[in-house]
Amino acid sequence: MAVDMRLTTVRKHVPLSISLFGQCNKKNLVIPGDIITKDNSFMRGHGTYLCEETATASVAGEVERVDKLIYVRPHKTRFSGVTGDVVVGRIIEVQQKRWRVETNSNLDSVLQLSSVNLRGGELRRRSAEDEMKMRDYLKEGDLISAEVQSVYSDGVLSLHTRSLKYGKLGQGVLMKFSPSLIKNQKTHFHNLPCGASVILGKNGFVWLYPTAEQMDEKAGGFFTNLEPVSVSDRAAISRLRNCLVALDAYKVLLYDTSILYCYEFSLHHPIKDILKPEVMEEIVMLTQEKLAEHEG
Repeated sequence: MAVDMRLTTVRKHVPLSISLFGQCNKKNLVIPGDIITKDNSFMRGHGTYLCEETATASVAGEVERVDKLIYVRPHKTRFSGVTGDVVVGRIIEVQQKRWRVETNSNLDSVLQLSSVNLRGGELRRRSAEDEMKMRDYLKEGDLISAEVQSVYSDGVLSLHTRSLKYGKLGQGVLMKFSPSLIKNQKTHFHNLPCGASVILGKNGFVWLYPTAEQMDEKAGGFFTNLEPVSVSDRAAISRLRNCLVALDAYKVLLYDTSILYCYEFSLHHPIKDILKPEVMEEIVMLTQEKLAEHEG
């Protein structure tokens, strides 16, 4: 019978310089009850309250200042989207002329029938026949990538999938993280050189899938590849998945560079060993060192 033994080792201490908010100043980190400032000239924003004429933190996070506005950006929070955010969501209900979508926000988001591309990319008014066929496009349980089109007054997000890069997702792995871990970038769709691709939803939902050789432009965003996934692609996706778990455990920002560095350092270990605490610590520390060099 094989026994897996783990021996304690002395490891070099590396400060978590590339963490939840990048090169963050520890002096800006607060917990509920901490005094932020006694200067009454500041306007208080989210995550603060007034206690004995001093601005006090109501959540754990990092203090941010924008001109005279001061607020606390929490480490863990639900998704509060703004126009243009890329999200990954799950259809939870088909309603009249719209779908209800779970996007890790306080309220369910909506995807209007008029905000999707029909098969073939047709641009025309939606008819009663299109409404009858809504389940042919998307049904309960389907995963989609979309963009926030607008935010209603009550906080509900209105989504759209009018671009061919958005639409129904096929085979892959869905992971959920805190939205604050997703770094804001120009693009959240990345084809990684390892043979897998990733969609980093700003809402904290991350989609890992095999890189498609070609996209059917006539699919209108509803093309799903159901061909068998090769063993090599499965291995790449599994390794990426474990790397993301490791980065999440140490609260490292998730973006293409951090994921690639972590993936490269993990290649020295079998896929299943990445989740071992000592291996996880090693590859994350090496990733942080490389990120510090890259950022510096």
